[in-house]
Amino acid sequence: MSNVTRILSQIESGDPAAAEQLLPLVYEELRKLAAARLAQEKPGQTLQATALVHDAYLRLVGDGERDQSWDNRGHFFAAAAEAMRRILVENARRKGSLKRGEGFIRQPLDELEIEAPESRYDVLALDDALRQLAAADVQAAELVKLRFFAGLTAEQAASALGVSARTADRIWGYARAYMFKCLAAG
Repeated sequence: MSNVTRILSQIESGDPAAAEQLLPLVYEELRKLAAARLAQEKPGQTLQATALVHDAYLRLVGDGERDQSWDNRGHFFAAAAEAMRRILVENARRKGSLKRGEGFIRQPLDELEIEAPESRYDVLALDDALRQLAAADVQAAELVKLRFFAGLTAEQAASALGVSARTADRIWGYARAYMFKCLAAG
């Protein structure tokens, strides 16, 4: 009886320390098995052989609460191969979901030309609308400057103006409507 078979029977009988003894003995063989499995996968596989070995080992030995029995070393490695297959299938299904980008084509970033988006507003028209707002309501114009140009959040702009967040929200609604009206007319 080999060491692996002996440890497998100890795991079967519920010895918690046996699982820790097993991994060093089978790790290299499991890693070779995982590397062979991953070599058969399509390019772009993000799962590494080490992660595959660890996931498969946890499924096989886990916390020791599962009722696992292996007849011998060969049976254990066959179960490990099946566990790896299932992990790869689950990973492929997960990657194939729309949530994970199915249907999109990967493009290397170094080949893309990145442009800044065009400004939706004419700066001169925006400045003119802001001047008109300032003539009607100085505080609303200051809030627009803080939110639009300085990039402050509603809470930060309210604090900078020394007003409550609710008052700032009310002023912001008014200022947006006023600015929209001015920009649409202009």
